[in-house]
Amino acid sequence: MIKQGLYGQLASMKEFFDRSTRVLQEADSGFVPKEGMFTAAQQVAHAAQTIEWFMNGAFQTGGFDMDFERMDKAVRAVISLTAARQWWDQACATAKATIDAHSDEEWMAALAPGPIMGGLPKFTILGALTDHSAHHRGALTVYSRLLGKVPPMPYMEM
Repeated sequence: MIKQGLYGQLASMKEFFDRSTRVLQEADSGFVPKEGMFTAAQQVAHAAQTIEWFMNGAFQTGGFDMDFERMDKAVRAVISLTAARQWWDQACATAKATIDAHSDEEWMAALAPGPIMGGLPKFTILGALTDHSAHHRGALTVYSRLLGKVPPMPYMEM
């Protein structure tokens, strides 16, 4: 039962992110509202990386990788929106495979102690991923508007 809910959360998260960011094109990859912020491509790459980070952290011994500097460097190396979207699609596919690979009982088990949701049931990471991706798709809709584009409603075709 738990896995069915996780599949639904993952599918909705991906659909809403893809829909609300689809107005961005490869030519928009390097757009950044202010120096030092993530570019459009890096926003997508960061969202993808975070999916992998949560899925790995939930099931690896020791919990979550806390080397944020290394992770930031990997995201900042992304210059192509196409490549970032491929990373996003692969991360979502890997998340689905992670859901598949673990039983409901494993998803109900506690996350490793620590500052990242320590002790909560592992299935709660999907809620955190949904919130995180919503934050970044929201930022990307602002980027879209700054580029003169109108992002579609994320929750349905209008």
